[in-house]
Order: sequence, then C-alpha cells, then structure tokens
Amino acid sequence: MPIEYLRQFKISGYAVFDFAASFIGMLLLSPLLSGLARRAGLQVPRINWVYLTLPLGLAAHLASGNITPMTADFIDPRGHYLVKAAIIFFLMLGLRNIKSLKQ
Repeated sequence: MPIEYLRQFKISGYAVFDFAASFIGMLLLSPLLSGLARRAGLQVPRINWVYLTLPLGLAAHLASGNITPMTADFIDPRGHYLVKAAIIFFLMLGLRNIKSLKQ
C-alpha cells in the first residue's frame, strides 16, 4: 500500500496517517527518550513525550526549513488560532510534571 494512498485521508487538510504515525512513533520512542533525559538530569514521564509530539515536530520543521501545512498555519499571523491553541496546549501538557533530578 503506497504511502500516498494512506496520506489521502485528511481532517481539516491534515493527513490522519501523519498524525497517527507521529504519535505512535513517539510512544514507541518514549522509553528511550525518558532514559536519555534521565541521564541529562531530568525526569520526563513517558506520556509527556507523546504530548510533545506536535510541538517538537513543529520546532523540527521550523529548524530544518521544511514548511508543512501545519507549520505554515502556525506561523501565519492572521489566523489558524485553533492550530496555535492546540500546539500551545500540547506544549503545556508536555512540560507538566518534568522534574529535575537531585544529584
């Protein structure tokens, strides 16, 4: 099944497959990422990585210059307030309960 076929299913112009793959990928990587954060002196619950999927993805796309439809909507100063609110909401959820480990 080609990826183009999977990406044709959209909600509000965003491919459902992209969201599902991103969230599932981050869920699978969360134990590794939490372990790396622990080595850096932070305690990051695994669910927080899932919440941070969209904000980190947006930051990565901005840093690489790869402007996706969501990135374009987020940086558009004239609208798309629901997208902006969702990204900020997920960022706040993702940053909750992150603690510094005492050394």
